[in-house]
Amino acid sequence: MNAPAPHRTDDAPLSPHAQPGASTTEPTNRRPVMAALSLVMLLPALGTSIANVALPSLTQTFGAAFATVQWVVIAYLLTITALVVSAGRLGDLVGRRRLLLSGLAVFTLASAAAAIAPGLGWLIAARVAQGAGAATLMALTLALVSEVVPKGKAGAAMGWLGTVSAVGTALGPTLGGVLIGMAGWSAVFWINVPLGMVAWAMAVRHLPRTTPITAAKVRFDLTGTVLLTATLSSYALALTLGQGQAGSVRAALWLATTLGAAAFVWTQRRATAPLIRPALLRQPTLAAGFVANALVTAVVMATLVVGPFYLAGALGLTTTRMGLLMSVGPLVAALVGAPAGRLVDRMGHTRVGHAGLGLMLAGSVTMPWSAPLWGAAGYAGALALLTAGYAAFQAANNTGVMASASADQRGLVSGLLNLSRNLGLITGASAMGTVFQLGARTVSLADASAPALTAGLRWSFAAATLAVLLAAAATLMARTQAASSASSQRTV
Repeated sequence: MNAPAPHRTDDAPLSPHAQPGASTTEPTNRRPVMAALSLVMLLPALGTSIANVALPSLTQTFGAAFATVQWVVIAYLLTITALVVSAGRLGDLVGRRRLLLSGLAVFTLASAAAAIAPGLGWLIAARVAQGAGAATLMALTLALVSEVVPKGKAGAAMGWLGTVSAVGTALGPTLGGVLIGMAGWSAVFWINVPLGMVAWAMAVRHLPRTTPITAAKVRFDLTGTVLLTATLSSYALALTLGQGQAGSVRAALWLATTLGAAAFVWTQRRATAPLIRPALLRQPTLAAGFVANALVTAVVMATLVVGPFYLAGALGLTTTRMGLLMSVGPLVAALVGAPAGRLVDRMGHTRVGHAGLGLMLAGSVTMPWSAPLWGAAGYAGALALLTAGYAAFQAANNTGVMASASADQRGLVSGLLNLSRNLGLITGASAMGTVFQLGARTVSLADASAPALTAGLRWSFAAATLAVLLAAAATLMARTQAASSASSQRTV
C-alpha cells in the first residue's frame, strides 16, 4: 500500500516536478510563461464584460426582447459555472498544457462563430461554446502558475493575474463601446480572434509540458461531471431565469438543484475515482478558502447590483458620472493586486488575507454612512477600501489554496476556486438585490425615494458586513485546525 502524501503547510517547499500532473520541464525564464498566462487570463475576463455593452445593439439587430437578448451574457456565465470544475479535473488527467491549448482553440473559434452569427439562436449557441473554452482557461491558468513559479514568488504571480483579470473586466465596456461605434456589434467578438491566436502561439512556445495522469491509473468521473453540471445549471437558473418566472418554474429549479446535489454527494462517496474526493473538502485551508472566496465575491457584487440604483436614484448622478464612479472599484483592484501579491511572498498569505478582510470590513461598515453624508466622494472612498481589500484577499487566498493542493489535483482545486467565485457572483447578485429591495420597502426601485434607497443601502451593507465576518471566521477556524493538526503530528 502506498504511503499517504504528506500534508502541505504554508511553509512547506513546493517540489512538484517529479509527481504526476506536474511540469516535466523547469522554465529558465518565467517572464514569457507569465506573459502567455496573463493573456490567457485576460481573455475570459474580457469575454465576460465586453458583451454587456452590445446588448442594446443586439436588441435592435435581431428585433428581440431584452429578456431574450440577455441570454448572450447569461449563457456564457452559466456555461463557465457549470464546467469549470470538470475542466480543471480533466486537465489533471490528460495534461493541463494540452487541455489549455484546446480551450484556447475552442474559445477563439467560438468567438469567430459569434461574430458571424446570422441569428440570435446561433449567437447564444456560440456563447455557450465560448464559455466552455473560457472555463478551461480559467481552471488551468492558476494550476499552471503553481507549477512554473517557485513558492517564494507565487504570491506576486497570483496578485499579477488578479490585476490582469481586473483590467480585463474594467476594459470590456470601454473597449466594447469603441468597437461597436467603429464596426458594429460583431467587433466585440472579432477582437477575441487575434488575441486568442496570439495567446495560443505564446502558450505553444512557452508553456512547459506536464505529465498527465493516464486513464489506466485514474478514470474521468463522467457520472459526477454530469450531475455536477446539471446541479450547478439548475441553481444558476433558479437565481437568474427564475426571478421573472412563475412560482412553479422556480420550485422546479430548486427541486432539481436539491435532488442533483444529493445525487452528486451520493455518487462521490461511492465512486472509485470521484470528480471531487470528499476528503479534499475536509482540508481546512481548502474548505475555508472556497467558502471565504464565495462570501467576499458576493460582497463585491453588492456594489455592482446596489450601486447603480443608489447613485442614480439617491445621489442623482448622470449615467456618465455613475459609470466613472463605479470604475473606481476595478481600477483600485488592478492597482492593488500585484503589490498585494508581493506582500504575500514577504509576509505570508494568512496575514495579507486577514488584512484584506479588514479593509473589506471597513468598507462595508463605512459605505452606508459615508455615501449619504458625503455623496459621491463618500461612496467612492468606501468602494476603494472594499475593492482594495478584495484584491489583497484574492491574492492571498489564491496563493494559500493552490499551495495546499497536491500536484495531481491542482487543476481541480483551481476549478473549485473559480467555481466558488462564480457562485459568489450569482448568489450575491440575487441575494444583495433582494436585501436592497426589502430594505427600501418598494417593488419598483426605479420609483423609490432617496430615503428609501438609503435604507436599502444600509440593509445591503449590513448583510455585506455579516458576509465578511463569516469569511474571517472561516479563515480563522481553518488556521486553528491546521495548527492543531500540525501540533498533533509533531507529538506523534
